[in-house]
Amino acid sequence: MNIFKQFYKSTHSPKDIASFRSQGIGKTILYVFLLTLLSILPTIYYLSTMVTSGIESTKSVMNDDIPSFTIENGTLSAEADVPIIIDKGDFSIIIDPTGVITNDDLKDEVNAFALLKNEFAVAAGGQIDTYSYSMLEGFMLTKEDLINMVDKVDGMKGIIIPSVSAFIFLFSSAISFIEISILAWIGIALKNLAGRNISYRHLWRMAAYSVTLPTLFFTIMSALNTNVPNSFVINWFVEIIILFLAIKEITKEKITLEN
Repeated sequence: MNIFKQFYKSTHSPKDIASFRSQGIGKTILYVFLLTLLSILPTIYYLSTMVTSGIESTKSVMNDDIPSFTIENGTLSAEADVPIIIDKGDFSIIIDPTGVITNDDLKDEVNAFALLKNEFAVAAGGQIDTYSYSMLEGFMLTKEDLINMVDKVDGMKGIIIPSVSAFIFLFSSAISFIEISILAWIGIALKNLAGRNISYRHLWRMAAYSVTLPTLFFTIMSALNTNVPNSFVINWFVEIIILFLAIKEITKEKITLEN
């Protein structure tokens, strides 16, 4: 049976999951990798969209909304006589060469980036981090320099997105193998409960296919950008139930012949 038919069967048939226990370990490992790839597709899509839209939004704001400025000798100077606050809904950009706005004024900002007179500040989730322009001593930074930096990042997104996606895939694959291994250990208790004499290697293969249905469900929910309450508990509950049903599909007579 090819791997795509196995995927389909694993979504609804504990009997077929039980039959996969004797196949080669290489095919099972390949299945886990493909299942992991499927599960992260929504994340990669949203990551790509976020990076692309974020870069475009940043370029638009810097070109159209932010006045020309220069940071030199530890001080911000700009073509503005009053503080400029640009509200973008989920975050704010503040330019203040006058010194009127201080760190305390940023406490009410949920997410904000501020170029103040002598430092720049980042507000996120009620926490404020500040960095003095004195770190740039001997250097001059202008609006044009920042625009050039953003353009360079834009040109590198073809490398950044695949690199981050590859890291997500490797990390998610490691988590998947750990999850399946834990599920197989739980399977030892389940096979004792069901009165079956199944080896751990067979349980591991069955566990790999038992995670298919919840993985597909949560992938769809992720694609729809829908939060599922108690997802951790639901995921493990469904996986354990499916594995238990698959174990019960193995007759005692077959186990006796196998061992």
